[in-house]
Amino acid sequence: MLTGMTGNVPLNELGEFLKKRRAELSPRTVGLADNGGPRRVAGLRREEVAQLASISTDYYTRLEQGRMQASAPVLDTLARVLRLDDDERGYLFQLAGKITTRTRSRGRQKVQPQLQRVLDDLTATPAIVQGRRGDILAWNALAAALVTDFSRVPERHRNYPRIIFTDPAMRTLYADWETSARLGVAQLRMEAAQYPEDPRLIELVGELSLRDKQFAQWWGDHRVAARTVGTKTLSHPVVGELVLDWDTLTANTDPDQHLTVWTAAPGSPTHERLRILASWATDQNLPASPVA
Repeated sequence: MLTGMTGNVPLNELGEFLKKRRAELSPRTVGLADNGGPRRVAGLRREEVAQLASISTDYYTRLEQGRMQASAPVLDTLARVLRLDDDERGYLFQLAGKITTRTRSRGRQKVQPQLQRVLDDLTATPAIVQGRRGDILAWNALAAALVTDFSRVPERHRNYPRIIFTDPAMRTLYADWETSARLGVAQLRMEAAQYPEDPRLIELVGELSLRDKQFAQWWGDHRVAARTVGTKTLSHPVVGELVLDWDTLTANTDPDQHLTVWTAAPGSPTHERLRILASWATDQNLPASPVA
């Protein structure tokens, strides 16, 4: 069984998350006296977290053991004590049931027509549409040239985290593959808080945990991240180094669908190389995704 992915286990997942985060803090970091002696646990003790949060040790212990719910004010205090960032704080509240999660749709997702039209108009910018679990719902020809020919990937396996971990070419395409892979795991972990019983998500996590020790390790770290913005450097086999800014737009008609675009500043070497790559993609007749 994968923690936080099967059965009715959000409280256990919350406890594991709290343990991981307190293990990363030292007394000195949070302003507590440290006598320098040996400590039986990594990071802060439960009683130290409770002291900083002005709650009883028994109350905090019950939270970590999944034996009780926490109020929103207590969660807010714990987020501050454990130095959680915005993504981690949101994840904490989701696990505690203080943010209403969306009802999981059991049907196969199809790209929203509005996103498809945007995608069709993007001829000089690589772009893909991702759905739940990072499933790739649609892409343009330049994205196929940039990352991989998604049309050659079986539809059931057309999932970005899965491609990152199972396609050996990704480890050379991404100049810093580890950072990109860790981010993919953190984004997947964030989604698991919303859909803890999604059978395809459970299957994906189980498969990747068995196939890749790094995935299993990073999944166990309980790091979380939302799909937002960033910069990636790619070592492309056709055009060389590409330093790309990526941005994510969410569809209001289906908040589980995200349009990711890769761009470069006009006049930059990467901008020129993207133009060359677009020409190469045309010559290669690389296909965009078929309209659903």
